[in-house]
Amino acid sequence: MLKIGCHLSSSKGFYHMGEEAISIGANTFQFFTRNPRGSRAKPVDEADVARYLDFAGRHGISCILAHAPYTLNACSADEHTREFALLTMEDDLRRMEYVPGNCYNFHPGSHVGQDIDKGIEEIATILNQILKPQQHTTVLLETMAGKGTEVGSRFEELAGILERVELKEKMGVCLDTCHVYDAGYDIVNNLEGVLQEFDEVIGLEKLRAIHVNDSKNPFMSHKDRHEKIGQGSIGLGALRRIVHHPKLKELPFYLETPNELPGYAGEIRMLSD
Repeated sequence: MLKIGCHLSSSKGFYHMGEEAISIGANTFQFFTRNPRGSRAKPVDEADVARYLDFAGRHGISCILAHAPYTLNACSADEHTREFALLTMEDDLRRMEYVPGNCYNFHPGSHVGQDIDKGIEEIATILNQILKPQQHTTVLLETMAGKGTEVGSRFEELAGILERVELKEKMGVCLDTCHVYDAGYDIVNNLEGVLQEFDEVIGLEKLRAIHVNDSKNPFMSHKDRHEKIGQGSIGLGALRRIVHHPKLKELPFYLETPNELPGYAGEIRMLSD
């Protein structure tokens, strides 16, 4: 069965997200660990977590994905900004132990004037500080569109981070369809070639999740603006090929399109049929 869901608000807790996911035909979901533009996180409600885990077990919800706040920059030139990223991610991973066996995704960051190699080193340094042998959460590097000084728009950059991480078994990659298309990987006309390149550079075994988004901008635009499924430059056909590809179809897929719940429900049906 296809594992597909969308981004849900975590403001009302895990149980409510589980109910919303089932109501739109999803069997997984993504959520922000805290305010996506801020730093505060609500206290963990253990009773809510217990209700969710029971509900998820009965309804077949699995492979949920936590998303770090956008404000984090693990490779900033500013030491305080890097420290903020480290402390936030460390706290998020502690909180994820309440729902063990899932994934935590983050944007690698922007090197802001440092060179790319320095950015890669800074990200790996933070990961080596926060990853613990006993944790039950896999941390995912997200593929980026390449705007500004972003790290992670090339597979080689993600591979460079992964190579420097000591606890490699705790790491993976989340591929974002809008981002990789905007970055210059032609998943519309050469999906097989892109997957082969990913496998050669990173290894397909490291691909743990996919963000399914259309793109408002053309190929290789480096813009990162998500569009509803079938209304952008990637198109429904190409996205369906990704979701149903033999090498990818067992992965969890998460919609991040500009939608409300009814729109997500329609997209889930569109991609699942």
